[in-house]
Amino acid sequence: MLGTLFNTAMILIGSCLGALLGKGLKAEYHQAMMDAMGLAATFIGIKTAYGAAIKSQFPVMFIVSLALGALIGQLLHIQEHFDHLVGRFDNESGLQKGLSTGILLYCIGTLSIVGPIEAALKGDITMLLTNGMLDFVTSMVLASTFGIGMTLAAPVLFCWQGSIYLISLLLQNAISSTMITEVSIVGGILIMTSGLSILGIKKFSTLNLLPALVVPVVGVIIMGLF
Repeated sequence: MLGTLFNTAMILIGSCLGALLGKGLKAEYHQAMMDAMGLAATFIGIKTAYGAAIKSQFPVMFIVSLALGALIGQLLHIQEHFDHLVGRFDNESGLQKGLSTGILLYCIGTLSIVGPIEAALKGDITMLLTNGMLDFVTSMVLASTFGIGMTLAAPVLFCWQGSIYLISLLLQNAISSTMITEVSIVGGILIMTSGLSILGIKKFSTLNLLPALVVPVVGVIIMGLF
């Protein structure tokens, strides 16, 4: 839970600093921090995917996973629904808008979902540390607009990631190392896409790719039957 505690603390600290700065956070400083976080996320994604790929027993499974996951995500219009939810609050003002947008941004993301799983099964909190720094920047920007009330998003994130962590611990005996390896490859690639999107190199509909994380689990189970 150390990674989740760090992530939660970063949102609290970022929100407090953002509220103090108010609208005084200059655009160039915000862009500089986002660029740094984009580079970090891209590197972590590549490192995670490559580290898992060299141990993979099914070299092409990640390709199948990404392809099927993208199709499923597109059919479900995950990214579109997310954008629609955020857009609904764009017509409102005040803390409700900020909290609704912030909670979605903090919780619905690859790092925030895969991170607690990696922490529970492998004791690796790298993803959560990276997510914490990204959320730190995001919370500063949001709180500079919507105020100190943005700190209320922190306990929501803690409950979200904590639930994923505990479920992963309970199911760890049913999760094989092969399964973790294959999921890690896909997860690393999705983290990389998040980094590239932050850097503005290529805009990915990352949320539409989230179903790709489930495909390796099903694939490994099916392969184990033969």
